[in-house]
Formats: sequence, C-alpha cells, structure tokens
Amino acid sequence: MIRRQSLIGASFSLGQVATVSRIAFVFPGQGSQVPGMGADLLERHPGLARPYFEAADEVLQIPLSKLCFEGDSEDLRDTSVTQPAVYLVSLVAAAVLREQGIRPSAVAGHSLGEYTALVSAGALDWVDGLRLVRRRGLLMAEVNRRTPGSMAAVIGLPADRVRELCEEVSAARRTVVEVANYNSARQTVVSGAADGVAEVSRRAREEGASHATELKVGAPFHCSLMTDMAAEFGEDLAATPFRTPAVPVVANVTASYVHSGPEARDLLAEQLAAPVRWHETVSLLGREQVSAFVEAGPGRVLTNLGRSVHPGIPALSAGTVKQIDKAVEKLSGALV
Repeated sequence: MIRRQSLIGASFSLGQVATVSRIAFVFPGQGSQVPGMGADLLERHPGLARPYFEAADEVLQIPLSKLCFEGDSEDLRDTSVTQPAVYLVSLVAAAVLREQGIRPSAVAGHSLGEYTALVSAGALDWVDGLRLVRRRGLLMAEVNRRTPGSMAAVIGLPADRVRELCEEVSAARRTVVEVANYNSARQTVVSGAADGVAEVSRRAREEGASHATELKVGAPFHCSLMTDMAAEFGEDLAATPFRTPAVPVVANVTASYVHSGPEARDLLAEQLAAPVRWHETVSLLGREQVSAFVEAGPGRVLTNLGRSVHPGIPALSAGTVKQIDKAVEKLSGALV
C-alpha cells in the first residue's frame, strides 16, 4: 500500500512559528549520494522506512531501494537514479527525525532538495514528488546526451568575479557557461558546455581561486541549456497538485518564502534554468533567528555550507542512524 503525505495548512512567515527552538530542515541535492545510503535507516526503523522504500520501487518500477543500499558510485551517478534516490533517503531521514520529536519551523532544499522540502512542508504529496524527480532526472539526462555539459565548484573567488568570468568566456567562445549555485561567500558553482566550464575553471585558478573542481553530476544543471527541458517538464508540474505550505519554505530561485501552491509549482519550473541562491537562503533563515540547521539526507554538503554562512548557528548532519541519534541528543533539550 502506498503511503501518502497529506499535511495541509496556511502559509505564514517563520516569525509567526510558536516554537521554543526554531529548527530548519535543509534537504540535499544531487552530488550528496553515497553508496549504501538508507540501509541503516531501514534496519533501525523498519516500520517507518519500509513503506517508503517499497512504495518507491512499486511506483517507479525500478529497484530504487536496492540501488540505494547496494549500488556503487557509478550506479548512483546516473541522474535519473540519483534524484529519486537522494529524495527518498532524505524523506525517510526526515520522517525518523519527526518520529523522535524533531520538527522543523522552516524548510529549504538545494535544487532537487526543494522537492523534499515542499513535501516536508505539506505542499506536495510525497508520491507525486517521487514521480516528478524521476521525470526531472530522465529529462536532464536526455539534455546531457544531446548537449554534453559539466559543472564545477569555484572556491576562493568572489561570486561577482566568477559571474564576470562566465560572461567573458561565453562571449569569447560563443558557448554557454553560467553561475548555477551561489552556495556561500567562498563557493560558486558554474554550469554549461564542458569547454566553457573548463575555461572558467582555468581562469579562476589563475586569478587566485583555491579550487576549481569538476563536480560528479549527470548534467549541466541550472543554466540556459535546461530552458527547453523546463518547458517540457512544466507539463508534468502542471498536472501535479500543489498546496499552500503548512511550514515556511524558502525557494531556490528567489531566496524568499513560498506563499502558495501555484507559486511553488512556478518556482520549480523556473528553478531548472536559474541559479540556486543558497547563500541568500541560509542568510534569510539565520536572520529569522533559526537556532539550528539540520541536514536531513545523505552527505554533509549543506552542513558544511551552513557552518560557512552562519558559523554561530549549529549545523547538524542527519542522514544516517548515528548522525540522527547525535542530532536528537543535541536538540532534545530545546524541544517544546
């Protein structure tokens, strides 16, 4: 039997949330996948986790749970697998946290993670979200087959200068390379045609960037190469019900709150070819006096970025049983 999420509620700002501890759940995107992810959650919490994994296999008609538990790095790099896999494990991690009394006052997700955030906020049914991220992954993989591209993380160069380098290289080479993620003051991700990304990376290193490293992803996300695909995916989004979030959600495109179901849908369509404003997202939550960031899902990417943007606010990883136990122990004293 497919288990469905059915939270419905009114939209409000984080300042209106009456909790002693304002915890923000943040959900990772592609690149956070790790072999074996989710297996320990199923072992420790079978009654909670198994319905999610079994339903996902049934809905998608692929052995997604086996790929999570037993797939190697190459299996999990296929974007049509990675996206539903990271989404699924993140949902299970969030469900385990909630079961243990850790509930968010606000949520946000990085790229793919925005779907998980909307589910967590009650704006999107989790099965509908699963279908969407699978479709999104398939379409993105097709874009990459037609127009091979890449992404690279530039560390140690101001974001404005990275954007200028993208513009200069695009004009000089008549290619596509654009800023895809504004992750922190020190980390900017670029995306586009492989030659353009390589040239921006080279020039960034020449100008003093400490790193300019190609990312292990399956397509050039969040750049104009995704524009045509965004129109096609828009039909899938249009056919999917969205509700007003019951918990504040910060969107990637605007780095501000989502106020309605239709707005959430429109922003997901726009997100495909627009940069992720993660630095601004985390900054907003920090200004709203969030007391902790909890990364519900595999990896530690958002935990590290949270500490970079707001070093005074605890950022906790919660993608494994051990990490969740530690997070619950640290946060339990602040619960209502």
